[in-house]
Amino acid sequence: MLLMLLTGMPEMDAERAFAREARARRRAALVRRLRRVPAACARLAVYDERSLPRAGRRAVREIPLDAITGTVEPSRVNLFDGDFRPSPGARSRWQRLWVAEYRGAVLPPISVVRVGDAYAVRDGHHRVSVARARGALTIDAAVEAA
Repeated sequence: MLLMLLTGMPEMDAERAFAREARARRRAALVRRLRRVPAACARLAVYDERSLPRAGRRAVREIPLDAITGTVEPSRVNLFDGDFRPSPGARSRWQRLWVAEYRGAVLPPISVVRVGDAYAVRDGHHRVSVARARGALTIDAAVEAA
C-alpha cells in the first residue's frame, strides 16, 4: 500500500493525491520517451465493444484492480494512461470521488466486460483510478457473465 500522509482535511488530501498521480503519469511518460518506447505502449487499451461477446446477465463481484487493462470508451484514452493515472482533465471529478471514499461513501460498482483473462471498463474509470491511487487491490464490479 502507498504511504499516504493524511492531513485530516479531505479536500487537501485529494489535491495532494491527484498531484502525486499526475506527477507519476508525467514521470512515466518522460521515462518512456527517454527509452524511446512508442507512446502507444503506455496508452489505455481500447476494445471495440461490438466485437466483444454480449451475454445480457451481470453479476456483481470483487475483481482485482490489476486485471483491469482497458476500456470500451475511446473518449477515456486522453483522461487516463494505461495504469489509470489521471490527466489534468480528470481533476475535479477525480478529487470528488477521492473525498467521497475518504468520507466512507459507498460507491456503486463499476461496469466491466471480460476480455480474455482481463477486464475492460464500460463505466467507472475515475473510480478505478482513485482506487488504485488509494492502494486498493480489488474493486466491486458488475461483470457481464457469459
